[in-house]
Amino acid sequence: MTSTQTVVLETVRKSNVPDSLIRTAAVLTGGLMTTWPAIYNEFPLLYPDSMTYLGDGPVLARKLFLHQSSNYYGMRSFFYSLGILPLHWNITAWPIIAFQALLASYLIWLVVRSILPQRTVSVYLAVMAVLSALTPLSWYASIIMPDILGPALYLTFYLLTFARETLSRAERLTICAIACWGVTAHATHMILGAGLCVLLIGVMLLQRRPKRQFYRAAGEMVAILVVAAAAQLALYGYFYGAPSLNGERPPYLMARIIADGTGRTYLAQHCGELRWELCNRVQTLNGDADHFLWDGDGGWGGASPAEQKEMRREEIPFTLATLRAYPREQISKSMAAFWQQLQTFGIEDLDPSSWVAEQFNDVLPESRSHYLASRQANNTLRIEEFTAFHIWVVRAFLLVIVVLLPFVWRRLSIQLAGLGIVIVSILIANAFVTGSMSMVDERYGSRVIWLLPFLVGLSVLDSSLRTGLGPKVRVALRRTARRR
Repeated sequence: MTSTQTVVLETVRKSNVPDSLIRTAAVLTGGLMTTWPAIYNEFPLLYPDSMTYLGDGPVLARKLFLHQSSNYYGMRSFFYSLGILPLHWNITAWPIIAFQALLASYLIWLVVRSILPQRTVSVYLAVMAVLSALTPLSWYASIIMPDILGPALYLTFYLLTFARETLSRAERLTICAIACWGVTAHATHMILGAGLCVLLIGVMLLQRRPKRQFYRAAGEMVAILVVAAAAQLALYGYFYGAPSLNGERPPYLMARIIADGTGRTYLAQHCGELRWELCNRVQTLNGDADHFLWDGDGGWGGASPAEQKEMRREEIPFTLATLRAYPREQISKSMAAFWQQLQTFGIEDLDPSSWVAEQFNDVLPESRSHYLASRQANNTLRIEEFTAFHIWVVRAFLLVIVVLLPFVWRRLSIQLAGLGIVIVSILIANAFVTGSMSMVDERYGSRVIWLLPFLVGLSVLDSSLRTGLGPKVRVALRRTARRR
């Protein structure tokens, strides 16, 4: 925590300000910290997909509330587009960043409070300062994308499972609502959330929790997933006439199998006997999933809406047939992609984009001049330097884990152990799901990697405050530095 933050905290304490106001001020301060990349950029950060999320909201709302149909409703999450619509109304994107930052700040506050209830404010501000300055957390809170809602979902499951007693009824209802939005905001969130739910139910069974605790925690997690799935089925069913969990999303899994080579081999050997739409594009397929999805000559990108509908229908049969034909080869490719994704993270695709600038005329016409004056639009964000810095930060925290694990292992509280289970499992599962089922991408790793420094920092602070670990830590770090 900086000297300025310490002075502010002491001033507030001496003024006899109610604890609720102190907590609110702390969360607001933490949220403000995480917006610094947008402030530095002088405009909210935009990924190419950001413009579709911003543009789809009004079209969806007109269909829902005014019954005005459209030929196209979008391929991204309807729930994220609708969720951010009241925050921008095609005027300004800044309220979206403020809301995302406050949401992340609030959940981190609840997690810190569950582990260090006696010194929550000071520890929380210190944690937020480190996470905001040294990790990708602040970048993903400052990008108009649903990526920040994934970690939000996973932290809510931790709170419901391992820290229920620290939550009020209002707080539980709030985080359940956040979790439902997080599940519906991205297809991978549903997969990872369901897997985490199963894992945590298994952990609670091994712990032999009292039945009442077990059923409440498990019931809330399952209810979140069921409500989110039902909402998706209903909403996409209303728009497209048939229930669906993903709407008209691109066939990412098909693109992955084709890029791995096993899919191309299967098509080359079997298209003579198949009548798939995909077989009409065998000659254009290569090892680039992006080329297949987005380029006009890649397969999916250049297909008509009717042809794309056929390829979506063929995706699962094609994937299963390829797996049956080449199980070892595909498993090997998938595991290689998983391992690569586990080590891949960074901030990317924030370079200037003429397409993004063109979309402002329809999406945020009053903000176009402000975007064109931003660092992102003028390619002065220094993304490479920030990415390299984040890589070294993660390596440093991994070193801290190796050094301190013998000291903190036996002193971990139930809450910290539970948080560790959630974070480590999510880091692994996220790499597997995104790497093997979509494509290896720096963004997929970076949106969750900040959870690792969060876990390490809380573990060190908890052990230091409870057991006086500080002197032992300094000795261990000195020995490690000498060896290196």
